[in-house]
Amino acid sequence: MRASGRPHDDPAGDVVRWAAFSCLLVPVVLVVYGTSLGGAAVATLGLFVVTAACLVLLRHSERAAARVRAEDRPASAHRRRHSRGGAPGRRGCRTSDSAPPHD
Repeated sequence: MRASGRPHDDPAGDVVRWAAFSCLLVPVVLVVYGTSLGGAAVATLGLFVVTAACLVLLRHSERAAARVRAEDRPASAHRRRHSRGGAPGRRGCRTSDSAPPHD
């Protein structure tokens, strides 16, 4: 549980929130240390673009991982019971005369 009382369910969102905070903090620091407002604005714009691109990539990665997890789920008990059995190594279309996988 997090300090806010809700479970930690969106790690990508946390990363993006920290990045957005940095996008707001960096220009302030730049101006305080003598960078022009224009330079700080350009840096802020660049950071926002990079943050947005990272958000898109993180969400895409999450969707792809969810798709892989959904495909890897075992079949229901009903389907497993009626499927052709055999040892896990014997399933599939391979026959005794087919080439081994490393060839």
